[in-house]
Amino acid sequence: MVLRYDCAEVITAMVTPMEHNGAIDYDKVESLAKYLIENGSDALLVAGTTGESPTLTNQEEIELVSTVKRAVANKAKIILGAGSNSTQSAIEYTKFAQKEEVDAILSVVPYYNKPNQRGIIEHFSAVAESTNLPIILYNIPSRTGVFMEPETVAYLANKYQNIVGVKQSFGDMDKITELKLLCPDDFVLYSGDDSLTLPMLALGVHGVISVASHLFGAEIKSMIRNFKNGDVLAARNMHKKLYPAFKALFKAPNPTPVKAALARKGLMEDFVRKPLVTLTEDEKQALFEVIDTVKEELSGQG
Repeated sequence: MVLRYDCAEVITAMVTPMEHNGAIDYDKVESLAKYLIENGSDALLVAGTTGESPTLTNQEEIELVSTVKRAVANKAKIILGAGSNSTQSAIEYTKFAQKEEVDAILSVVPYYNKPNQRGIIEHFSAVAESTNLPIILYNIPSRTGVFMEPETVAYLANKYQNIVGVKQSFGDMDKITELKLLCPDDFVLYSGDDSLTLPMLALGVHGVISVASHLFGAEIKSMIRNFKNGDVLAARNMHKKLYPAFKALFKAPNPTPVKAALARKGLMEDFVRKPLVTLTEDEKQALFEVIDTVKEELSGQG
């Protein structure tokens, strides 16, 4: 199955609810997945960085996928984070994803090793040749230490039909333009930063792989739809209202702030696995003040 790519505009990079003893709370996983689909998410990214993937075991990932599939029940697509800095491990994760019958995978540029562009091509070529699943590449140089150049993305997109898109987590708009110029017309670009979604929409991205959609999914979808329907003013006004929340949710390492906000809503306990640590009370107060102000603005009270 190759999507090329009629999938989601709002993909939520889903957190992994946990209990205070560190165990995954699968009941909360199921209820959160349902909540997200009912509140603006077109697809869920499971076991991404926001899901604390570096701390998850293989067995936990199996159970997570099974739980989310049961919750979603074909109402939305499921994308699995299946990247690694080891090419062989990335292939194994990809084969696991195919066995679990997810809709696509997100595969990150190898981190820490710092491969050159030829090495990136070799890595993703091996992954693409190991599966018929749609693959969304993930370019996040702030975490990987390596920038995947537009020419590299274009080479892969043109060579492999199942490399269907890329998540871009950096603020260089020129690089987005270069991607649009070099890649096939049906190759899909996603913003990887909530605050960059509107600027990137102006350059032709399809949507966003979002953290803020845990809290403002319907509003983010409205922003995207308004822009695509030509109501740029409405889209810009929504972006301006949401912007403080976009920034506040990354004042501490992700997903610590969004988990605190979701715990406040009663959707899960406030717990992250080490080496992440929960927010201090002062940090929570500052975050909640921003979120409350944004909600007041959205309701027309502010």
